[in-house]
Amino acid sequence: MFEPHAHMQPLSLLLAVAFALLVTALFYLRGWLYIRNAHPNLIPVWRLFTFMCGLVSVWTAVASPLATLDHQSLTIHMVKHLLLMTVAAPLVLAGAPVVILQNWMSRCSIENKVLLGSLPAGSFERCLTQPVLCWLVGTSAVIGWHLPVAFELAMRSRWIHGVEDGCFLLAGLLFWWPVLRPSSSVAAPRWSMALYLFLATLPCDLLSAFLAFCNRPVYPCYLSTTQLFSLSPLQDQECAGGLMWVWVTFAYLIPAVAITMQILSPPHKSSHEPAQLAWRNLAAQPLDGSEAEVI
Repeated sequence: MFEPHAHMQPLSLLLAVAFALLVTALFYLRGWLYIRNAHPNLIPVWRLFTFMCGLVSVWTAVASPLATLDHQSLTIHMVKHLLLMTVAAPLVLAGAPVVILQNWMSRCSIENKVLLGSLPAGSFERCLTQPVLCWLVGTSAVIGWHLPVAFELAMRSRWIHGVEDGCFLLAGLLFWWPVLRPSSSVAAPRWSMALYLFLATLPCDLLSAFLAFCNRPVYPCYLSTTQLFSLSPLQDQECAGGLMWVWVTFAYLIPAVAITMQILSPPHKSSHEPAQLAWRNLAAQPLDGSEAEVI
């Protein structure tokens, strides 16, 4: 018999996650202010805003009251996964946290510069963030954790459930890295990213169609729990499948269309080109201590 509360995270762990996210936000803010003081026009406010929104999305998925309801509803469980992979991950990457961290820490000491030289701006990034690898990691996380054996195991253990959440976030960060390109590295032609996103919808479509139309509950753990919204386990599963299909379609195809339109648009000289070039240079070569005032 499945115990519905067996995997629920204790309050102390939820508070620890919230505290870790708060510390992350403060570190990022300090690094953002460091670059902002040195080059007021180089790092826009929207990067700060998107990063903070990404952290709020992570908190919503893993440490908010919503996170305690996924044992009662597969739809809520699906919302958590989609928040981590398709909302939190791209928002965090849009804030360019690696570039911010590199430039803020570069002022501390020469040793830090040596250490930061090995961060994702170098060969490690080019190896780890190859589009094929990123696509496979993202797809494997979605399909693998929705296999009944893995799903049931995560629902019965709070620790494995935490590992599952972490896998979805990390897989999302890797998946969106080639698309957003938060640093200066170029791993693939821009046109390939539209195909990359389109192909990513196919495994999700297959999974969502299976959940919606298989006509039987796939996960036994929901048969013995009190369902939210007065839905039967099968109806809840169909709702989760439909949500996944619609959400993923919009989350992946809208950026794919935007990239395609950008490629097909006639080239024109933009007034933002100097700022974009300066940003790429900043990603490749962090500021040293003499270039900005220490906060």
